[in-house]
Amino acid sequence: MEIFNDLLKFKIVDIIDVILVALLLYYIYKLVKGTVAINIFIGIIIIYGVWQLTDFLEMYMLHNIFDGFIKVGIIALIVVFQPEIRKFLLMVGSTNFSRGGGKFFKHFKFLKTETSDETKVEIIISACNKMSASNTGALIVFEKNNNLDFLTSTGDEMNITVTQPIIESIFFKNSPLHDGAIIVKNNIVKATRVILPLNNEKNIPKRFGLRHRAAIGVTEKTDALALVVSEETGHISYFKDGEFIVFDNTTELTELIKKDLV
Repeated sequence: MEIFNDLLKFKIVDIIDVILVALLLYYIYKLVKGTVAINIFIGIIIIYGVWQLTDFLEMYMLHNIFDGFIKVGIIALIVVFQPEIRKFLLMVGSTNFSRGGGKFFKHFKFLKTETSDETKVEIIISACNKMSASNTGALIVFEKNNNLDFLTSTGDEMNITVTQPIIESIFFKNSPLHDGAIIVKNNIVKATRVILPLNNEKNIPKRFGLRHRAAIGVTEKTDALALVVSEETGHISYFKDGEFIVFDNTTELTELIKKDLV
């Protein structure tokens, strides 16, 4: 009867509270999904559950042990999840509420709707194949939720619809725009000649150069995706979350990028 009375006291604010917590946990899971951090995240959930259970069952000795671990572990978690925390703060900082709040809800996959301005991945992959055949170096960054305006300012801001001839002409060896990266958002080339942050911490094979390190750096620090065409070998590489993503052929690569852009 007492539990039933507590349920009757459930307010609308409590429902909002539960929904917000669920959204927060969902986005945290989305950030760490597919990375080593997902195992740590699951471990934290288990430890937290045991901590609450020991408190409920009044197992004071065991509860005190987990309680001490929870308090001290918060500092360690900040260090372990530093890249994920950075991405989360970038997402919050780049949210534009002045546009009706629509951009905020687009951060959540299940609330997204398909739009006519979605990036034409097939066109970009086709251009990469052409550049690969001629050993033309290229670095293409796909902007997702994190706003990359702090990077576009390092290059030449553009507003060009993505087409295969446009991509190929930008990276043509004699083109004044071929140095640096291009940033693509909603099928628009936002900027060219963009200077990206390099990653010098990871050991990568010597055959990979600055473009690959730049792709690792930008995808590690933001939720962006990156494509690199090697000038030396013509090999196409795909990067996400600061890691090389393996694919068998360009058809699979196209589907991977489409999925990751959602």
